[in-house]
Amino acid sequence: MQEQAVLTAGSDYRELDEYFRGNRIKRILLVCGRSINRLSLGIYFESLCERTGTEVVRFSDFHPNPSYESVVKGVTLFHHSGCDSIVAVGGGSAMDVAKCIKLYSNMDTTENYLRQKIIPNDVKLLAIPTTAGTGSEATRYAVIYYKGEKQSVADSSCIPQAVLMDPNTLKTLPIYQKKSTMLDALCHAIESFWSVNSTQESKKYSEEALRMILSNMDAYLDNDEAGNAAMLRAANLAGRAINITQTTAGHAMCYKMTSLYGIAHGHAAALCVNRIWPYMLDHMEQCLDPRGKLYLRKTFEDLAAVMGSRTPYGSVKKFQSILEELALETPTPEQKDYEILKTSVNPVRLKNHPVLLDENAIDKLYHQILG
Repeated sequence: MQEQAVLTAGSDYRELDEYFRGNRIKRILLVCGRSINRLSLGIYFESLCERTGTEVVRFSDFHPNPSYESVVKGVTLFHHSGCDSIVAVGGGSAMDVAKCIKLYSNMDTTENYLRQKIIPNDVKLLAIPTTAGTGSEATRYAVIYYKGEKQSVADSSCIPQAVLMDPNTLKTLPIYQKKSTMLDALCHAIESFWSVNSTQESKKYSEEALRMILSNMDAYLDNDEAGNAAMLRAANLAGRAINITQTTAGHAMCYKMTSLYGIAHGHAAALCVNRIWPYMLDHMEQCLDPRGKLYLRKTFEDLAAVMGSRTPYGSVKKFQSILEELALETPTPEQKDYEILKTSVNPVRLKNHPVLLDENAIDKLYHQILG
């Protein structure tokens, strides 16, 4: 894959203008939510044609947890309006929809796209994230829902060729969303670091993301422009890391919690990682990483050093202190919830986890997470 180009917004979006001119883009499909109307980007795209000659066709007919049917509508609009490029502005949902529109844009429109083989195409996709957390703009993954069932779509050809980092997009985010998306990026970097699929390259991305998150956390939460810019970059780096390694048990165990308790994804992931991490340190004899227990022990020591801690248990305490400072609540479960949660975990995601987690361990962990 070609290295992703990173554009900066500046005060006048000059680099963005040059992107459209330089690539001779005539008409874009702008995949975005209504929140774009509150951003300076909204004004930018309204006047894009006048400045550069690039026409804008807007597509906003989707919701959080976007449906397959929404993607089909987007593909139809892309073709009927004669677009030659796609721009995604938003969080994970906008990114997922735009990625799938790109993937499906050269497929047979008379057949279900999910059942067809993906053939890479040269449709350009530019991503402009409006949250610093998902890292979706840097990954080959997208999630949509077909007949109510989650469909994971994965292909490296859907990774955007370019991404614009605009710290202004984070200024109007509610504080809870800022906290939870930051935690999502933090968990991405941590889980990628200890994943059985980790590589030298992925660990480099993880380490850089972790250092950037930890050193800019306060400025970001204070809505400082430099802090916002750094967190966008950190989320992108963490996304690059999980694009190589995928996530582990923290994410495998958090998904049902978000729907069951109505909490944000990053919030749920952090609650899980908070208990999974010390459990792993206490059960390293159950190492599943083919590189062995000594390697895994060194991984936790290296992770502690990146976190600015002297020992692996010290890094756990640092993570716990971050959660305490953010003051995010832990949901109150009903007894029946534990069975629902225990059976919801995707075993495929657990294959990336470096320490064995059987059904009893998962049940025990959920009691600790919610206890």
